[in-house]
Amino acid sequence: MNRFTLPRDLYHGKGALEALKNLKGRRAIICVGGGSMKKFGFLDRAEAYLKEAGMEVKIFEGIEPDPSVETVMKGAAVMQEFEPDWIVAIGGGSPIDAAKAMWIKYEYPESTFEDMCKVFGIPELRKKAHFVAVSSTSGTATEVTAFSIITDYQKGIKYPIADFEITPDVAIVDPELAETMPKKLVAHTGMDALTHAVEAYVSTANCDYTDPLAIHAIEMIQRDLVNSYNGDMTARDNMHNAQCLAGMAFSNALLGIVHSMAHKTGAAFADHGAHIIHGAANAMYLPKVIAFNAKDATAKKRYGVIVDYMGLGGANDDEKVQKLIAFCRDMNDKLNIPHSIGTYGADSYPTEKGFVPEEIFLERLPEIAKNAIGDACTGSNPRQPSQEEMEKLLKCCYYDTDVDF
Repeated sequence: MNRFTLPRDLYHGKGALEALKNLKGRRAIICVGGGSMKKFGFLDRAEAYLKEAGMEVKIFEGIEPDPSVETVMKGAAVMQEFEPDWIVAIGGGSPIDAAKAMWIKYEYPESTFEDMCKVFGIPELRKKAHFVAVSSTSGTATEVTAFSIITDYQKGIKYPIADFEITPDVAIVDPELAETMPKKLVAHTGMDALTHAVEAYVSTANCDYTDPLAIHAIEMIQRDLVNSYNGDMTARDNMHNAQCLAGMAFSNALLGIVHSMAHKTGAAFADHGAHIIHGAANAMYLPKVIAFNAKDATAKKRYGVIVDYMGLGGANDDEKVQKLIAFCRDMNDKLNIPHSIGTYGADSYPTEKGFVPEEIFLERLPEIAKNAIGDACTGSNPRQPSQEEMEKLLKCCYYDTDVDF
């Protein structure tokens, strides 16, 4: 028996933020990030709508990009004291992901971070609070997913929390919030969304319910991402829907090793002054993983179906796989995203020599590969890599060399 789970309600379209005033409850805590939601007035509007609903409101702000275990524990402690019956997370993937983890700790104070990371092992939530996610970026789709990514900075590892219990009760997909994204964020979140859709379609857990969502998301991203990046606000609005559809697909079909590798390399070189931003990591690794997975006959055929829907041509599945790889690389060029870790600058832009030194990469490679294989996303990848294959694949991602194994 399989399961397909989405939020109970999804409000979409311009002005959808107003749905907050229809919530029923006594107290709501708003979890928010670094200031853009305040700067553009959306935080004030959210607070006003909740107060109009008759609720006492508390704001927990300052959630950092790539939120830490420490931030999660701090926010959960505030919730313990305030006792909200609604948790409202507003912003990009980071505040929403952090708030999901805080929710677990709030409902189960005795739980540890290690408990949270047990895949599909979280106890029943909603005994104390329900959850609203309001997305301001067009990529993570965490407003509709059963996932959260939290970083343990002491280990330099991003951990996915995965359980249908943390699927939000209410998702608000209001494109007005996404129109405030800076150009670089449009690029990274857009390629994150494309990776979600492609990985969901070839995942071993794909099904008739997830396939249409993944395919339509891919078609929309192909049509709208570059235009959105170049300032077309109609395309920007469309991308906000496309990423949500991709999220619905992967939350139920799961992902693959593009995400496993992105999770385990993202913070692995933080001591050298920067992170590999998640969406950019996905963009760099996706063409390599497509080539690796295409050695599996079923995956190759499904990549071919994607290419047919995209209208990229190709006389057979081998040619179609090459067309898809070329498309992804062309997107990276158009969005100013590097093709490899070796050319990934500390600002995320392409550079002749990236911020990750070769000797440091090679020194840490075995541990990164081991951690990537153990990541929650690896199990649903269509081709299971060995330690040796994962190391070789990561080397291809560092040097931008062809995957021929």
